[in-house]
Amino acid sequence: MTEREHATRATAIGATAIGMWSSLAMLTMFVPSIPTLQLTAMAFTIGALVGVPIGMHQGVSLAAMLRLPGRVWLNGLYGLFGYHACYFLALRGAPVVEANLVNYLWPVLFLLFSALLPGETLRWRHGFGVALGFAGAALLITGGRGLQIEAQHLPGYFAALGCAVIWSSFSVFSRRFGDVPTAAIGGFCAATAALSWGLHFAFETTVAPAAREWLPLAILGLGPMGLAFFVWDHGVKRGRIGTLAAVSYFAPLLSTLLLVAAGRAAIGWQAAVACVLITTGALLAAGVFLRRGSADPPGADGRQG
Repeated sequence: MTEREHATRATAIGATAIGMWSSLAMLTMFVPSIPTLQLTAMAFTIGALVGVPIGMHQGVSLAAMLRLPGRVWLNGLYGLFGYHACYFLALRGAPVVEANLVNYLWPVLFLLFSALLPGETLRWRHGFGVALGFAGAALLITGGRGLQIEAQHLPGYFAALGCAVIWSSFSVFSRRFGDVPTAAIGGFCAATAALSWGLHFAFETTVAPAAREWLPLAILGLGPMGLAFFVWDHGVKRGRIGTLAAVSYFAPLLSTLLLVAAGRAAIGWQAAVACVLITTGALLAAGVFLRRGSADPPGADGRQG
């Protein structure tokens, strides 16, 4: 397999995280009784219980995970725990629509920050593709209505911006730590679960999940708050960042479609236009519209070999 094929395969693997994250809103609706921090702690605990054994099966023992350099651990907790802490603060401190839109600046920042990586070359199509994706996400999230920015919600907006900065920079830092095995994500999930449990016991009252809530909770821990982090780590370390950034905007689109399928949302013309914008942006970033033979050489927007 050539270097280009390896990068394409890694990009495709990383993109599966977008599909899993798109189910987050729908799955969360099926666990309404569980407090936010408790839900985060339980989901990450499930992710760790699955992730750590997978790492051990791949030859990365728990002891090896614990011996990772401090800067690697700092980045893992910064990304997984820091992002979710800011996200929940944003939803509590600002209107959901505005907070989500600010949060979805992360693919734009991801693309911009990646330009600082050694040997990384980003082309005009990556920026234009991500811009189209953001336009589609903005139309979908706002429903075509104007935003109402109010001063009392500024802390929530800053928290949402923190989400975008944290996840984009975490992803770029992960690229820098390309020699760290993806299996280490299991250890980060375990540490994030421990921190979340601590905050839960400090600020929330524990609620026992109802019988019907255990299945969606298990899916949350196995998928969007478990396996998704593993495949995303593989994608950002081995794949094409420009393509991953543009494809990320399928998350709000797929999330909306899942809510419609579950009878929790209505679909309008905005979703159709958003679909065109996001799809066009993703295909453009992936180089589909380029003439055969004019695609980027190996390493142009993927890993240098």
